[in-house]
Amino acid sequence: MNCPIFDLVSRRLRHPARGSEGEFYVLKTRDWVNVIPVTPDCQMVLVRQYRFGIEEPSWEIPGGIMDDGEDPVVAAERELQEETGYVPQRSRVIGKVAANPAILNNYCHFVWAEAATLQGEVAWDEHEEIETRLFPVDEVYAMAHRGEIKHSLVVAALFQFYPEWLKIKARRR
Repeated sequence: MNCPIFDLVSRRLRHPARGSEGEFYVLKTRDWVNVIPVTPDCQMVLVRQYRFGIEEPSWEIPGGIMDDGEDPVVAAERELQEETGYVPQRSRVIGKVAANPAILNNYCHFVWAEAATLQGEVAWDEHEEIETRLFPVDEVYAMAHRGEIKHSLVVAALFQFYPEWLKIKARRR
């Protein structure tokens, strides 16, 4: 089965330790990027958008599908500007995770967008309508702990960013 976002493929594979064989199904898709945008005054840019998979709105950090061979920083800055109009002074990769290694072949890259400021117009996809809001970074972590941020890859990105956030807080004292 093929669609614009993924291909469902089946493979006959042998278990590396047990030697048993079976038919396994994998969703092949491009890598994703999630952006952790923080403003100069330590606000995090969040987006709220309707998610068809869970049929409800979801608070998230900006992100999207990377083009084949695209650098994660380039993809992150593109997604950030398209979804929110924010542009960072600098960005860097802070980690990546296998999105769901049981059934997916891709990775989600996490990019910290530092000193992001509102500079441009949004360019949403056809089925996007996005609310953008700034939250104090500590409040974003509280939202995640309260279950108000439900997207597992967003929670993973926040986990990866936490050591950086602690350094920022220590410098601000």
